[in-house]
Parts: sequence; structure tokens; C-alpha cells
Amino acid sequence: QVQLVESGGGLVQAGGSLRLSCAASGRTFSMYNMAWFRQAPGKERELVAVITESGGTTYRTSSLQGRFTISRDDAKNTVFLQMNSLTSEDTAVYYCNRRYAQTTWGQGTQVTVSD
Repeated sequence: QVQLVESGGGLVQAGGSLRLSCAASGRTFSMYNMAWFRQAPGKERELVAVITESGGTTYRTSSLQGRFTISRDDAKNTVFLQMNSLTSEDTAVYYCNRRYAQTTWGQGTQVTVSD
């Protein structure tokens, strides 16, 4: 069973940056489109960004595309999310998982942006 461990979250001031990491177990990691999701308090989990097995990337909104960068290192079974120009609206628990046919969710990593 694939296990996902997210890290890198924290408290940051508006305008700051964070880099999230997601370490995944399993030999077939490189075969999957991977994604970052986030869940803000009182809201449903939403898709943030996707990276395909070949490295193509998409973002849920143009605003996210201009501030966030998703990447992957298949040799280390790791997916990253570089987040710049953070705002309070980015406050959420961030999760990674397969884009489709998600496996068991990890614990996520909390990102809190203060104004």
C-alpha cells in the first residue's frame, strides 16, 4: 500500500514562501500523475496542482499558476510544491496524492498565512 508523508508547512507572513514535500512509498510512483490538494477550515478539499508522469503541470487557477510550482523527483519518490506570494486565502492543510484513484490520504501539512 502506498504511503504518503507531507512536510514543509508552517506559519508564514503574507507575501512569504514555503516549499512543501511529499514522500511516497512504492515502486510505481513514477507511473502516476500526482497532485497537491488543500482543505481550508470549513471547506471541501480542492485540487491545487497536477504533475503528470512525464512532468507536465497544470494548476486549478491562473492565480495559483503564477505563484505555485509543482515538481517531482522520481528517483526519490517525492513531489514538491513551491509556494510564493502567499496570502491568507492559502491557509489550509495541504495533501498530496495521485491525481486519480487516490490512495489512502496522508496526514497533510498545515500552512498558515498571517496578514
